[in-house]
Amino acid sequence: MMYALVDVDNCFVSCERAFRPDLVGKPVVVLSNNDGCVVARSNEAKLMGIKEGTPFFQLADLFPGQLIYAFSSNYELYADMTRRLMNIVRRASHEFHRYSIDEGFCLLPDMEGDALKEWGEDLYEQIRRGLGMPVSIGIAPTKTLAKVASKFAKKYPGYHHCCLIDNDDKRETALRLFPVGDVWGIGRRWERKLAALNVRTAYDFAAHAESWVRSYFNIVGMRTWRELNGIDCIPFDDMEMVTKKSICTSRSFPHNLTNIEDIRTHVANYAARCAEKLRRQHSVATVIQVFIDTNHFRDDLPQYGMSYVLTLPTPTNATVSIVSCALACLEKMFRQGYAYKRAGVIVMDITPDSAVQTSFLDYDSERYKRLRRLDEAVDRINKINGRETVVLGSQQYTAKDGKGKASDFASAIRRDRKSPNYTTRWSDIIDVE
Repeated sequence: MMYALVDVDNCFVSCERAFRPDLVGKPVVVLSNNDGCVVARSNEAKLMGIKEGTPFFQLADLFPGQLIYAFSSNYELYADMTRRLMNIVRRASHEFHRYSIDEGFCLLPDMEGDALKEWGEDLYEQIRRGLGMPVSIGIAPTKTLAKVASKFAKKYPGYHHCCLIDNDDKRETALRLFPVGDVWGIGRRWERKLAALNVRTAYDFAAHAESWVRSYFNIVGMRTWRELNGIDCIPFDDMEMVTKKSICTSRSFPHNLTNIEDIRTHVANYAARCAEKLRRQHSVATVIQVFIDTNHFRDDLPQYGMSYVLTLPTPTNATVSIVSCALACLEKMFRQGYAYKRAGVIVMDITPDSAVQTSFLDYDSERYKRLRRLDEAVDRINKINGRETVVLGSQQYTAKDGKGKASDFASAIRRDRKSPNYTTRWSDIIDVE
């Protein structure tokens, strides 16, 4: 079994450039909500020295005389473009698991050698021709090694956008060149710990004995070590689905669902899981995306896939808020008459929870504190008595009140540099003369 990780290069910037090809080769940045700071950069912007998190108002002073193209975050566009991209990937693979807004894993059980490389390069071309967006593809026998390979595909043009690690010689060569801090599953705390133990590269870590790893690290560290040594041991359901920009929880349904009330329970559970992950890493999110899809392998059934995005005025990790927003997204995009097979929830625009500023347009400070105390109590009960001992009613029972309209979450967020919603609004479709 081989895995392929498909990763969109500079995702938000690539979405903007797909409709502005004149910006290819020029420094482009995408800003956070309210045009606060830089959250995405083109390669040219990175080479200039623009750092992620740089306040937008400082760019002119930090880079005098430099022409930098800046866009407000357009999550509706990014969600739709990545949904289309992932559908291309899904059709090209035996089995596909979305990992985040801009990444997904493919299972390739029946290919080997040159056929794998050809498949990856062909998929890159399909996406480039269909959407005008560049991707990097890493193929390897484990998910962690596939992540390593995708980094090489992104960094070195000689791989032609697809790096294949299919034997021990390639694996060892790649790991010797790969910083241990960049390995999937190795956080900053572990990176510091490994540096103190004179472990600098992924190969240094993988070369240690299993007993050594077990003595210093937990089960996550053990799994990472095994994956780097070519042992596939991270189930899809156990992946934390965490990236710098997003957290995703998605699943295929046991059978096709046609009733929105049945799908609502699944979406509520996925949203609650995202909220739990945010709290675990002491983060909050502002943007909520929900996507639903029919079974693309059922040619005998009508096909439909859609995603919807809402932006909260106040960053949150509260289960109540995130679930309510996710259900509102589902209401907006659900269409009767289709048999749905999969749904997912992605939270984006993630920031630390240490400096949340409440908004008079949404949460007052007392309500925010009450929700936080509620989540702390629920998390503590679930930790002691088992996961999902206490859940929201919408996670288990059909909602009857019809609440959760998109207008409940609308807010006056500053986005002075926002691009049009080219693919989701008739009024924004490009005119060709």
